[in-house]
Amino acid sequence: MGDVVNLNRYRKARRARDEKKDAAINRIKFGRNKAELREQEGMRRGAERELDGKAMEPKDQTTTGPKTEK
Repeated sequence: MGDVVNLNRYRKARRARDEKKDAAINRIKFGRNKAELREQEGMRRGAERELDGKAMEPKDQTTTGPKTEK
């Protein structure tokens, strides 16, 4: 006669193994290392700074209508 196997433990172990495998695939597929993240963040900040410099009105002005003088 064979060994008694707890099916719940078997299912949990199989699910954990499958999730680890999927995570490894996703790390390869979508992951970026720290240097790439820093480079991308620097590029984003530079582009944002460049666009802010070309703005016709400063960012902090919230009025959208014509300016009125008192």
